[in-house]
Amino acid sequence: MIAPATAPSRSGSDLRVRIISAVILLVLVGVDLWLGGWWFVGLAVLVGLGLYVEWARLVALTRWSGARKLAFWVGGATYILAAVMALLHIQNVAGSTGLLVAMALVWATDVGAYFAGRSIGGPKIAPSISPSKTWAGLAGGIVAACAVLYLAKQFDLLRVTDSLDNNYNLQVRTLAAALVAIVAQAGDFLESWLKRQAGVKDSGKLIPGHGGLLDRLDGLLPAAILIALWLLVVVQ
Repeated sequence: MIAPATAPSRSGSDLRVRIISAVILLVLVGVDLWLGGWWFVGLAVLVGLGLYVEWARLVALTRWSGARKLAFWVGGATYILAAVMALLHIQNVAGSTGLLVAMALVWATDVGAYFAGRSIGGPKIAPSISPSKTWAGLAGGIVAACAVLYLAKQFDLLRVTDSLDNNYNLQVRTLAAALVAIVAQAGDFLESWLKRQAGVKDSGKLIPGHGGLLDRLDGLLPAAILIALWLLVVVQ
């Protein structure tokens, strides 16, 4: 007797959807960065609007008072606008390559935290906010971000342009990658906390297998602000 073929597991199917969605997003971002100019500005503004729609929806779903909701609506608008302006500044000063390095630091943090957290486990950072986040995961994210920064330095990808159109190579210490990783994780915690207050699992359903824009970019928002502020101080 021939046994019937087993159906693919739901988790395997979900993983394929996540991978396909991630590849499509990477291609779209890569093409937009390659085109540059107003194409990138338009995408940044469009994504910023999408982020705020999700943020405003989460705040609306909470049981907070009207005054507190208003404060978070205004605060969210300021936060997201600052992040969009930060991404535009990074792209203007460090170019598309520099912006990709900044994004890669955040992506590496997420990947490193995921695998280190699952393989090592250990004490949770804030179980009431995000039960899956561990101190081992944070350490793994920092190590992964430092590895990305090391590779960027080895391949000479940290060139910037100052206000006088002079090009030079940034000398970035490993501590910078660690700070970016910590700030990115803080952004993740902020969004997790807001979703818990709203009583939802995902910020939206725009990206199949990933949820909403906030679910994917929660760590990039504060990291971009930190990097842009640092560039403002270093690059005159």
